[in-house]
Amino acid sequence: MDSLFLTLAVITAGLYAGFMLTFLVAIMPALAALPDEGFTAAMRRFNEKVPGPVFLVLFLGVIAFPAVAAFTEYGEDGWPLIAVALACAVVSHLVTIAGNIPLNTALAESEGGDDGAARTAFEPRWNTLHRFRTALSLTAFVLLAAAG
Repeated sequence: MDSLFLTLAVITAGLYAGFMLTFLVAIMPALAALPDEGFTAAMRRFNEKVPGPVFLVLFLGVIAFPAVAAFTEYGEDGWPLIAVALACAVVSHLVTIAGNIPLNTALAESEGGDDGAARTAFEPRWNTLHRFRTALSLTAFVLLAAAG
């Protein structure tokens, strides 16, 4: 039973990191080629759909499962790796909550306005924050996999 939580931690971290990486290497580059109206419309729709139940399970799981795994007998051997992975996940979530979500909100509130200005205020900063949280998420996944 102890290894179950570490296994769940690895799975959720891998799925979450894969989601982040997909946005980084495929979705955002594809959207970058769109005109302002297309870009802002697509990002607004993504931001409406992403925080659904499956995403929330992953978002919470990448914190909860490593936290529980660290306190199991199986987690004792990999505790340093699990702790650093958990720290990476927490920082990634803080970036999301303090950086990306407010940008998403501002983009949503700009609907019906100047899409060029909205994109200029959104895209560069959102991408920078997303690169950082993707790196943290990938690091957490690798560390948890190594701990397993």
